[in-house]
Amino acid sequence: MDKDTEELTDDHSALTVEDIVSFLRSHDVQDAVPFLEDLVEETNVEIIVEALQTLSPEISSGLLASIQPQTRVTISRALAPRLRKQWHLLETFPEGSVGRLIDPTAAVFSPSDTVGDTIEVLRDLVHKEFVTYAFVVGDSSELLGVIVMRELMFAERNQCLSEIMIADPFFLSASDPVMEALQKVITRHFPVYPVTDENGAFLGVVRGHRLFSAQAVEISAQAGAMVGVEKQDRLTTPWRRSLRYRQPWLQLNVFTAFIAGGVVSVYQNTIDHYVILAVFLPILAGQAGNTGSQALAVTVRALTLDHFKNKNVFLHFRKEFFLGMVNGALVGLTAGCAMYILARGNLREEALQLSTIVFFAMTISCAWSALSGAVLPFILRKIGTDPATAASIFLSTLSDVVSMGSMLALAALWFGL
Repeated sequence: MDKDTEELTDDHSALTVEDIVSFLRSHDVQDAVPFLEDLVEETNVEIIVEALQTLSPEISSGLLASIQPQTRVTISRALAPRLRKQWHLLETFPEGSVGRLIDPTAAVFSPSDTVGDTIEVLRDLVHKEFVTYAFVVGDSSELLGVIVMRELMFAERNQCLSEIMIADPFFLSASDPVMEALQKVITRHFPVYPVTDENGAFLGVVRGHRLFSAQAVEISAQAGAMVGVEKQDRLTTPWRRSLRYRQPWLQLNVFTAFIAGGVVSVYQNTIDHYVILAVFLPILAGQAGNTGSQALAVTVRALTLDHFKNKNVFLHFRKEFFLGMVNGALVGLTAGCAMYILARGNLREEALQLSTIVFFAMTISCAWSALSGAVLPFILRKIGTDPATAASIFLSTLSDVVSMGSMLALAALWFGL
């Protein structure tokens, strides 16, 4: 365990359930696992179980899967059999799916159960778990209906649940990706949603706030991923580990920067004749990069929200290219005027030509960068990589190469250099 982590956890015996939950939520698995293993040896395992139950099922099952087998057995023995079975079930579902967020519930009844018997069971159950709805299942555990507490309160005690349940209720599939599930529930503001397997068997419930929290973590990680910051790199991550996460991407970035530098060196003769062009190289690179980043942000967000499902991707490419070209032309007018004013002093005869070169270079580079920002996430996804992962590093290289190369190439052609 890292020094920073040790300082936070010196006195394990004094830790409360809230302290343990706070630590596990704010640290990644590499810190949380040794912390849990030390905790099992030094404190009451019941406190650990209570803390794990407070966390989302996805985090808890992930931690249990990562700890040493002996420690896992010790914690599992302290779990209620139903909860132990549930957490083992979660490990069978892919990461990022609804199945990883399932909470077990004992509020499960038969359609032939009476209202009176159900109320008596729930009267005891509410002291053990938070009950929002009761669920009616068939002989093969298939979900048949949902019982709303209001209907249960006003029904006759001798009525069967099949008479008052909401038949064929809305449910989520355990294999659904979280984002797909969010789109399904966006117009249904229920506190909990029943979850079934591919055969319709009832598995448990997922709480609405956990669905949105899970996706909030993914979306918040995108900003970092786009510049090579791993999802595991947090505020509490030790600096040595953060260095390991970030350094490879920075090395890649410097390598790609050499490519842009190589383009400039090809046109060294052009720069020697018209040194004023060097002033506008960072201006073009910056504007092209910003234009591409705008298209990249819109595209990654649309991919995350699955907005391209029924949309023509090529229409999106065309739109971003057109926007980049128009924006580039408008900014190019400003940059061209600036070039004309600067060049009029020493290069009066070439001032108009240089300003025209800047205008066209800005238009070309912004159009190309916008198109690159729209296409790049699809290429990364096609090769099996997260569309947000280090996308801006590759985009900045493409923008720099095209913006600098286009202006210097136009100048070389125009002046015959």
